[in-house]
Amino acid sequence: MKAYIFPGQGSQFPGMGKDLYDSSLKAREIFEEANEILGFDIVEVMFEGDDEQLRQTSVTQPAIFIHSVAAARAAEDFAPDMAAGHSLGEFSALVAAGAMEFEDALKLVSIRANAMNRACMRNPGKMAAILMLDDEVVREICEQTEGIVVPANFNSPGQIVISGEEDAVSRACKAAKAAGAKKALPLPVGGAFHSPLMEQARADLAQAIDMTPFKTPVCPVYQNVDALPHTDPSEIKANLIAQLTSPVLWTRTIINMVEAGATDFIELGPGEVLTNLVRRIIS
Repeated sequence: MKAYIFPGQGSQFPGMGKDLYDSSLKAREIFEEANEILGFDIVEVMFEGDDEQLRQTSVTQPAIFIHSVAAARAAEDFAPDMAAGHSLGEFSALVAAGAMEFEDALKLVSIRANAMNRACMRNPGKMAAILMLDDEVVREICEQTEGIVVPANFNSPGQIVISGEEDAVSRACKAAKAAGAKKALPLPVGGAFHSPLMEQARADLAQAIDMTPFKTPVCPVYQNVDALPHTDPSEIKANLIAQLTSPVLWTRTIINMVEAGATDFIELGPGEVLTNLVRRIIS
């Protein structure tokens, strides 16, 4: 069974999508439609912009989403048996599976990115990767650390990202190293994603999602908040809203997809971050 997976923030790179634009008419239509929907030439930023421009949340998230959907449209024999996306990538998965129209989803992604950016400015925070430490140990460290810090991404065994207030994340990193973590690395992101510091962004996005039409997807979409397959539009909406302040359960998602029969994982979007994580999870 084919499982299609879609990356999230951090997989962007200068020139992303140019090969798709040049080689596929279906992909080119997505890029051109995106410019019209957003009201600015995001394609030029994707093709010609530098790392700094692409790191801006208001650009990064729509750019990765556009690239991923264009890749899905250009893919030959695209027939997913199941789909999943990492954080932002969940929107790409839902469009590819037919649960949302591209225009509606791109508007939501833009709203999401801007809401998260505002939340970062109101409540500064950071994220850090904890390597080679047991999940439960990381959870306990976060619970015992003063201030707001939580597990944000369970990416693969031995790779967990924590998120929260700057001082709290720094204290948790020190505790993780003392507990035996191989590394505790601050990440180059704009704020504390998937943490309570995103509460206002969650509320802003909830209003937009509630007003957006969703359909039953052509295949189950495994969502981040519970790592389970969903086809009911109301459940999908609720999970998308909860996602902003909940951890991404990626390890459990991949395990559940394998147990449901997934044999081939195909990543659509910039980079191969998720492909590498899948190898670590199922090896």
